Amino acid sequence: MIMKDQRAEEIENGKTSLGIEFGSTRIKAILIGNDFTPLASGSFEWETSLKDGIWTYPLEEIWKGLQYSYQKLFAEVKEKYGVTLTNIGSIGFSAMMHGYMAFDKEGQLLVPFRTWRNTMTEKAAKKLTELFQYNIPERWSIAHLYQAILNNEPHLEKLDFMTTLAGYIHWQLTNEKVLGICDASGMFPIDINTHDYDEALLKKFTNLPDVAKYSFDINKLFPKVLLAGANAGTLTAEGAKMLDVSGNLKSGIPICPPEGDAGTGMVATNSIAPRTGNISAGTSIFAMIVLEKTLSRLHTEIDLVTTPSGDLVGMAHANNGFSDVDAWVNVFQQFTEAINVKLSKELLYMALYSQALLGDPDCGGVLAYNYFAGESITGVAEGRPLVVRKPKSHFTLPNLMRAHLFTALGALKIGMDILLKEEEVKLDKLLGHGGLFKTPIVGQSAVAAAVNTPVSVMTTAGEGGAWGIAILANFMEKNNSDFTLSEFLSKQVFAGYVADEVKPDEKDVVGFEQFMNYYKAGIEIEKSAVEHLI
Repeated sequence: MIMKDQRAEEIENGKTSLGIEFGSTRIKAILIGNDFTPLASGSFEWETSLKDGIWTYPLEEIWKGLQYSYQKLFAEVKEKYGVTLTNIGSIGFSAMMHGYMAFDKEGQLLVPFRTWRNTMTEKAAKKLTELFQYNIPERWSIAHLYQAILNNEPHLEKLDFMTTLAGYIHWQLTNEKVLGICDASGMFPIDINTHDYDEALLKKFTNLPDVAKYSFDINKLFPKVLLAGANAGTLTAEGAKMLDVSGNLKSGIPICPPEGDAGTGMVATNSIAPRTGNISAGTSIFAMIVLEKTLSRLHTEIDLVTTPSGDLVGMAHANNGFSDVDAWVNVFQQFTEAINVKLSKELLYMALYSQALLGDPDCGGVLAYNYFAGESITGVAEGRPLVVRKPKSHFTLPNLMRAHLFTALGALKIGMDILLKEEEVKLDKLLGHGGLFKTPIVGQSAVAAAVNTPVSVMTTAGEGGAWGIAILANFMEKNNSDFTLSEFLSKQVFAGYVADEVKPDEKDVVGFEQFMNYYKAGIEIEKSAVEHLI
C-alpha cells in the first residue's frame, strides 16, 4: 500500500495523469497515480437544454463545468495530500460523441452546438447511408453537416472547421485540431486499413451536387485522426489558464488524443480486444463488440466505429436510456417526502431496482416506453414516455420496475440480436459500466437476460470514462513499441482485477423474449402518442 506522503511526492513530481470527461449529465475530472489508482476527483452537474428545437449546451456552460470540476479536484488534492497541484504528467479529454460543432476561420462557433441527441437529420442520414452503403446514424457529425447543406443553412458559407466536443476542448487548450480514432469514427466512416477517414467515401460526398457548390474542402474540414498512444500536443500557456483559473498549473504538459465516451468506456472495462464487449448504461445506452471481421451486409441498426487503437467495433446504440427511470424514481421520492419518510436517492434506487428482481419474467403484461427523444432503431421520430397495460395485466411494483428496466434495454436488444444472432458475432465476455450497474446484481441480471450472455462488472467501472481517458493519457506517456494498448490494459492496468459476473437465468431469458414481443408490437402505440400527444 502506498503511503500518503508517497502520494504527495508523486503528485509534486508530476507522476500522475488527469482525465476529464464531458458526459451528458456530468463533467468529471480524475487524477490517477502512476499505478492507475484514482487520487482525487471533481465533478460538475449539467444538463442539455432545448433551444429553438435543438438539444444543446452553451459554450459558457462547457467552460464553467471544465473549470469547476478541475477546481474541485485541485481542492481535494490540497486537502488530502497538502500539495498545490502545479504539474501533471499527462492529460486527456473525452466527451459524448457525434454532434456538430462548426467554426469559421477565426474560430468562432457558427451555430449552437448540436449534440448527439438531435434526430432532425433523418433525411441526410438516409441519403448518405444509401450513397455510401455504410450505416450513417442520425447523430453522426457528417449527417448533421449534410442536413445543414440540404437545408441551405447560411452559416455554411463561412464554414472552415468542424469537430466534436472533445475535439473542441482539446483544440482550445493545445491549438491542435486532432481527434482520437474512436471519436473520429463517429464523425465519418474510417478505413480500418489506413486508420483514417475513408477516402473513397470522402470523394463520393464531395461529388454530391449539393456539396460541390460550397467552397470548403472536406479533406481539411475534419480534425486529423490519431491512434491511442500518439502525442496530440501540449497544454499551451493560454490553455493552462483556461483549465486552471487559479493560475497554478504549468503549461507544456503532454496531452493524448481526445476521445469519445465509447472509446473511454472500452478502456475502462478492458474490452478492446476481439470477442470482448461492453455496455454503457446512462442517459443513452449502447453496447459495443470488437469484431473479428467485417459484417456480411449493411445493417442500419448497427454503427461501425473503432476502438482507440483502430480495431473495428459493432455498436448497437439507443438514444434513450434511463432518463425515464430517473423520472419515476423522482416521483417515488416525492411520495416518501409526502409521508415524511426520508430516504437517500441511493437507497431509493436500490430499493426500487431490487423490486425488479421479484417481478414476473415477462413483466406480467406491463409495457413501458422510455422515449424521451426519438429512437431510430424502432423508427420513432420523437419521444413520448409511456406505461401501457391491459386491465388484467399483473400490475405490481416489481413488474412496473422490471418493465422500466427491460424497456431501457429494448431498442438496444434489437441491435444486439442482429450482431449475435444474424451475424453470429462471437462474444466471450460483456462488461457493464454506468449508473445501471451501481446497484448490485440487478442491472447485470437484466442485461444478461437481454443478450443471453454473462455480464461482468469491475470495481473500476464506477470510475467511468474520466478514468478511461486518464488511462489513455498514461499510455501515451509510457508508450513504446514493447506493448499494444490491449497488452498495456491486460498486463498492467487490469492485472489482478477480478470482475463480478452474473450469468443469464433461463427463465429470465425466455421472459425477456416474451417482453420483446409486446415491445415490438406496441411500437405503433408509441408512434400514435407522438402523433396525437402534441
